[in-house]
Amino acid sequence: MTAVESAMRKRSRGAALTALAAAQFTVMLATSIVNVALPQIRDGVGLSDGGTTWVVNAYGLAFGALLLAGGRAADLLGRRRVLFAGLALFGAASAAAGLATSPAVLIGARAVQGTGAAVVAPAALALVMDLYPPGPGRGRALGIWGAVSGAGGAAGVVLGGVLNQAWGWPWIFHAVAVGTYLVLGASAVLVPQTAAAEAARFDLPGTAAIGLALTGLVWGLTTARSAGWTDGPVLGAFLLAAVLGAAFVLIERGSSHPLVPPRLFAGGRVTAGNVLMGLFGSVWIALFFFLPLYQQQVLGAGPLVTGLGQLPLAAANMLGATLAPRIARRIGATATVIGALLTEAAGMLWLSRIGVHGSFVTDVLGPSVLVGLGLSVAFVQLTALSIEGVAKDDSGVAGGLVNTTRQVGGAIGLAVLTTVAGTVTSAAHRPRLEALTEGYRTAFVISAAVLVATALLASLLTRPNTKAGKAPCAPSTNPLPSSSGSRP
Repeated sequence: MTAVESAMRKRSRGAALTALAAAQFTVMLATSIVNVALPQIRDGVGLSDGGTTWVVNAYGLAFGALLLAGGRAADLLGRRRVLFAGLALFGAASAAAGLATSPAVLIGARAVQGTGAAVVAPAALALVMDLYPPGPGRGRALGIWGAVSGAGGAAGVVLGGVLNQAWGWPWIFHAVAVGTYLVLGASAVLVPQTAAAEAARFDLPGTAAIGLALTGLVWGLTTARSAGWTDGPVLGAFLLAAVLGAAFVLIERGSSHPLVPPRLFAGGRVTAGNVLMGLFGSVWIALFFFLPLYQQQVLGAGPLVTGLGQLPLAAANMLGATLAPRIARRIGATATVIGALLTEAAGMLWLSRIGVHGSFVTDVLGPSVLVGLGLSVAFVQLTALSIEGVAKDDSGVAGGLVNTTRQVGGAIGLAVLTTVAGTVTSAAHRPRLEALTEGYRTAFVISAAVLVATALLASLLTRPNTKAGKAPCAPSTNPLPSSSGSRP
């Protein structure tokens, strides 16, 4: 291959990565873009207070429950084709949400939007893995992936505040629809065709079992925040999730074409990555829930100011994700993961010092930057660990699995933290703003403790597998190098 051909190939891959990263950004954007506009959405379509939460929950429920199915479909049907179908569905549902005039239509559209996201996210990540084989190039690509993933969540709050204040809440969804179809057009031009895996039967029983199990679990967790943990339907949902989860394991053991092939977990690194990602995700989603609440309910900021307040966090997130591969090559991935988790924990502890009479500059700005840096570096390295050594034919389901663990971990973490924060607020017997602040502080302290525990677990689970004092593979072919950084 000549130097000119090599340069052209590199530019082509870079353009395709840009389109795929834009798809991931759009999915993450839709997760948080409604957060600062919920009161206006509630009034606009006549939602009850309980119904308002389902504007968020319907998206997250469908997204978390169908990620595994979306990833496997990408492996079997062709990742490019499945990506386009997911983007088309996502864009149509976004437009429908913006046109909704009734609660049922809006919540239904958000559920369909989540379904499209569950198809897009694993297909896009699998295509990135196809474009970049293991090595430094994949590390840099995952750095970009991590940057847009974290920035998408923060940008959703910013864009939601700007659009809501300028043109009203429907434009939150219309803007996502327009952006989605622009991404679809760019992907059609820039993303190359990839072959589907060898013909295999889609595991419909396993898909149904795990989809319904995750639906029951996430529904129970989100409902428990308002109805209580001992509510009959909540307990029934948890029981259903447990039974169907057990059924899924039995189905997979007897299936010749399982939804989640056991070979994914043969090396142990995928298992470690997903366990750590689940714990990490439990803090991630809660951060974008409590921080805007503190800014609006305690500091009195409006939607626009609250949204703009996420910009430093988003900038730190993008910087950290870009630097993550370089840091891992210099000090090793294990040290990078542990350092990133502890950095984020330090930021959470700093946030636990927020005050009733505080301000954005004194109480939010500094810890937001620290959290953003740690969050992004940890996300990039844990994603790399979760797909390390995965065969090309399984890259879609591996991407779906790591997204599922993060999403389900987030649902569990948010349910637990909101319950604890609410309990602390109710028991505070102080003026309202002081009681709210005390609840938020507690949530941030617990988040920091979870991150420290995750760092300790990472020190055990991400140690390089060694035999006769040698690592199994060289860092140059491993997206998550050994902690020593030395060659075997």
